[in-house]
Amino acid sequence: MAYDAALADRIRVVLPRGKRFEEKKMFGGVGYLLNGNMCVGIWKDSLIARLGPEQGEAALQEPYVKEFDITGRPMKGWVMVLPEGIEEDDQLKEWVARASKFVAKLPKK
Repeated sequence: MAYDAALADRIRVVLPRGKRFEEKKMFGGVGYLLNGNMCVGIWKDSLIARLGPEQGEAALQEPYVKEFDITGRPMKGWVMVLPEGIEEDDQLKEWVARASKFVAKLPKK
C-alpha cells in the first residue's frame, strides 16, 4: 500500500513556519526532515512522529497511538498515530509541533 497522499498535503500545510523541512520519499512512505533529522512521516495512512524516548513512551498512553514497529523491533522514541488520532487539522498540527520541538534540539546533520 502506498502512503496517504492527502495526509502528505495536510502535513505540508501544518509544518511550522520558519523552519527548514525537507520532504523525502523512503520505505514506501514519505518523511519530513528538519535540519537533516527525521521528524515526522507517513506510513500507509498513519502519521509517524519522532518524540524522543520519554515523550514517546508517555504518548503511548494517548488514544490512537501505538509503537512504531514495522520490522518486529519497535523504534524507541517514535510513535505511530492512527488516522483516527489525526482526523482534525488541529490534531495533526499538535503532533507535528511536538515532533518538531524534539527534533529541533538534535544536532544538525
